[in-house]
Amino acid sequence: MILIRLISHLPLGILYLFSDAFFLLIYFMIGYRKQVVRENLHHAFPNKSGKERLEIEKQFYRNFTDSLAETIKLLTMTKEMIAKRFVIRNAKVITNRVKNGEIVVGLCGHFFNWEGHLLSYTANVDKRCETIYMKVNSTFFEKLMKTIRSRMGGDLTDREAFQRKYLRNRNKKRLIVLAADQRPNYLDIRYWTTFMNRETAFYEGAEKLAKKFNHPVVYAAVSKPKRGHYEFNYQLVATPPYEETASHSITEAFIDHVERNIENYPSLYLWSHKRWKIKKPLTTNDGAPTEKS
Repeated sequence: MILIRLISHLPLGILYLFSDAFFLLIYFMIGYRKQVVRENLHHAFPNKSGKERLEIEKQFYRNFTDSLAETIKLLTMTKEMIAKRFVIRNAKVITNRVKNGEIVVGLCGHFFNWEGHLLSYTANVDKRCETIYMKVNSTFFEKLMKTIRSRMGGDLTDREAFQRKYLRNRNKKRLIVLAADQRPNYLDIRYWTTFMNRETAFYEGAEKLAKKFNHPVVYAAVSKPKRGHYEFNYQLVATPPYEETASHSITEAFIDHVERNIENYPSLYLWSHKRWKIKKPLTTNDGAPTEKS
C-alpha cells in the first residue's frame, strides 16, 4: 500500500506515460482478454465494419489502462482535482429527493471511470451515499479499493450484507448505488432479456428494492470529453407509485439507458468483462434446467 501511495503522488501526466506503456504491453504483446473483447464487440455491433470494431477495441484498451492510472491517482487526488476531472451534471435529480427524506436508487453500468464517479459524488455532491459492491478475492486489492472508495466519505456495503443492513436503515435518507449490469451467479438469476443483441441474465435486486419500498431510480450516463476528463449526467429512470407498472419495467428501462450510452461512447464500456459467460438454460422433458450450449 505504501508503494501504491507513493506512485499516486506522481503527476497524472507521468502516470499516463505508464498507461501508454502498459497499453502496448497488454494489447500488442500479451493480448489480455482480446478474444473476449472481440467476441463481445462482434455481437454488440454486427452492423459495424471490422475496421470500426477494431478502432473501438484499441480505444477500449487505452481507456482501460488510463482508468488504472487514474484509479491509482484517486488515492491522493484532491477534492478540487476530482471535481475538475469527474464532472457531475444534474445532481439535483438525486439531492432534492434526498433532502426531502427519500432514498434514491442509483443505477450505473461498467463504464470508465466508475471509481472517479463515486469519489466525485461523495466529495463534491453528498456524502449520504451507500455503494453496494462485490468483494474481490485478493486481500491487498480489497483493502486498496475500499481505501480509495471511502476516502471522501460515503458508505460501502458488501452485496451479501446489504439486505440485512438495508432493513436496519430503512429510514435513513441517502443514495444507494448499484452496478446493475453485473453478471449474476446462477443462483441469483431472476430475469433473462436481450442486451446488446444477446440473451443476457440480470439480477433484479434493484427493481425489487425500488418497487417494494417505493424508491425513485436514477441512471448516470457517462461521457469522456477528453483524456482524463469524464462527465456523469444523472437521468431519472422511474418514480413511484409502481402499482400499475409492468414486471421488469425498471430493468428494461435501465438496459435502454445503458445501450444508448454504449452506442454513444462504445469504448468506455468494460468489454473485457465476461458478461455473457452464463448461457440461458433450456428445459428438458422432465422440467429440469440444462445449460444452453
